[in-house]
Formats: sequence, C-alpha cells, structure tokens
Amino acid sequence: MIRVAEAVLPGHPDKLCDQIADAIIAESYRADDRAYAQVEVAIWDDTMFLSGGIATRKPLARSLTEIAIQTMRDVGYTGENAVQADRFIVVDKVCQDLLDPRRWTDHVNDQCIVVGYAGYDSLTRFLPPEQFLVMGLRAALADACRCGPLAGQGPDGKLLVRIRESEDEWTCEHILTTVQQLEDENHMDFCGLVQSVLQDAYRRLQDQDSRWVAPYEDIQVLINPNGPLVNGGPDGDNGQTGRKLVVDQYGPRVPIGGGALSGKDLSHIDRAGNYAARQAAIGAVVGGAKECLVRVSYAPNEPQPLDVAWDITGRGPRVSNEWFDHRKVVERSKHFSFDPSVAATGHYYDLTQEWNQPASAQVVD
Repeated sequence: MIRVAEAVLPGHPDKLCDQIADAIIAESYRADDRAYAQVEVAIWDDTMFLSGGIATRKPLARSLTEIAIQTMRDVGYTGENAVQADRFIVVDKVCQDLLDPRRWTDHVNDQCIVVGYAGYDSLTRFLPPEQFLVMGLRAALADACRCGPLAGQGPDGKLLVRIRESEDEWTCEHILTTVQQLEDENHMDFCGLVQSVLQDAYRRLQDQDSRWVAPYEDIQVLINPNGPLVNGGPDGDNGQTGRKLVVDQYGPRVPIGGGALSGKDLSHIDRAGNYAARQAAIGAVVGGAKECLVRVSYAPNEPQPLDVAWDITGRGPRVSNEWFDHRKVVERSKHFSFDPSVAATGHYYDLTQEWNQPASAQVVD
C-alpha cells in the first residue's frame, strides 16, 4: 500500500499564522485560566492582520503586536533571510473585553464534528507511519535551522514523503523537501547540508524501529528541485490561520472534523473535543485494538455529545459517552501544558505533543 504525507516548517506563512494565534491564546490564559478567545491571523509581505475577540477578567500583560512580533522572532525571522520580524506592520482588529469569559467557556458555544484517530503503537505515537515520518523529518530540519548545521537558513519549508507499507515493514521511497536558504549560500553546499540532516534523522528513526527497512541510500531524495528558495515566508506567499488542518492532524488518509485547532481557547469544542477524541482513540489502541477512529458530534448549549461513533479494528475498550461531556473535557484540558515557546523548536501544537495521552476513564465494551 502506497502512503503519502506532507508537513511544513514553522516559518511557512500558514503555520506562522497558527503559531501567532496560539501565542495570543496562551497569553490570554496567563491573564485568565478560563479565557475565551477566537483569533485569526493573516499575513502578506510586511503586513499582518489580527481579527477576532478575547474576553478575560484581567488585562493581557503584553500587546498583541508585541506577542506577534516576538513569535516571529522565535520562529526565526531575525537573521539575514528575506523577512525581518521587526519591520512588520501589525493591524490589530481584535476586540479585547475585560469581563467574565465563563459565559462562553462554561458551555458548548458552537456545533461541530470532531475526529480522533489512533493506530499502530507508541513507536509511531499512534499515528500512521507516513505521518510520523514526515513530522520527525520536519522537526529535524526545524531544529537544524534554529541551532544546528542549517543555522540561519529557513525558517520556511515544506516536506513530502512517500512510503510503501506492508504488514510489518515500511519502505520509504521518496523524500521531497524545499527549504528556504540565504541568498549568498552556495546552492549545492546547502542541499548537501539538508541531505545530511535528513539522513541523520532517518537513521535515528531506523535505530528506534526496525520496521523502517529501506537504506537511506535507496530513497529518492529531492531537495529544492525548483532551485534556491530565497524569498520565503510572507515575502513569497500569503498565510492564514486554519489552512493546515490535515498537516496538523493525521495526514491525508485519515478523515478529520470540520474545525481548526489553532486560534481557539482550550474550552472551545472544536479544540477540546478533538483532543478528547484523540485520547479516547489512543485508549482503545493501548487496550488492544489495532486501529480506532471515533467521531463525536456536539450541539450548542448541550454538554453531552449528540452522537459518538466508533470504528474499531480488533477489540479495544471504549469510554462511555459521558466521558465526552464538555465540562469534563474542559476540566481535563487544564492538566496539559500550553507553552507557545515550543514554536521555536518547530514542534508547534499538534496531536502528538502534550495531548498524546490515552483516555484513563472507566471503559465499557
């Protein structure tokens, strides 16, 4: 079976917008642990647009402009690359109200369908192997651009992998990557450095999991096949929050729900429900299922889900519908970290990080 997956580096314009939005959400939670926030970010050239609304009982410690520019610096837009964070004009149209946000956060204030998936095992973080591979390579390139052999390059870039999956073996056949580089960098030397980073990351993966059977030398690797990418980031493309939904979740072979994750407070059902469904799916796989997909539907002002549909391969435990009660989902979310500084490492918010814990509630057959 042929499998493909894609990822983007932290400096990609769409992902940059997601990280800025989440940094604003995190700042709102520092002001009020029940903050309500809906924030959208759009970016092009040297202009950034912020829209949405925030409600907290205490004012934020920093302006949204400060948060946005600092996030860009953390991502890597500070060096000699095409975009300088400090040159940006931030158009802030976010409505900030000092009032009790619990009128919105204490109940389901939207309707949605959320999807949680888990499969394989902990060596792939219960993700499809192609998605796990592309995310691991992305993290390696992001780290290398931040403080490794590619320091000063990037931070924009994209990755695509193709693997051939059999019962207990995964053969990586293609790796395609385009990474932003400095204008005066020798292109062939740069490609050689990228090749080295990818090779080291892939071989570490092989050391951890024998199912990756292809020698790196047998993989067709394409690096910047269109030539040097110099004008990356917002100089080369516009960006918006919520465009990388499949990238942020399970890859193209697993269906997802209809809502974005970034730019929403942790009580918003699009976000909290997604994380809860992921935990429930992991719990089923840890308990013995080979694969699990759970779909949960919510209605406004109804704490209990309208419907919970399970698609399980093999036998595994299922949490009760009560486990998805909005109040319980939100209460559990308080125990997870929410630190936007992860943006600097390339490990931005996704379902393999702080939310990668199985459900531990009472289970039913």
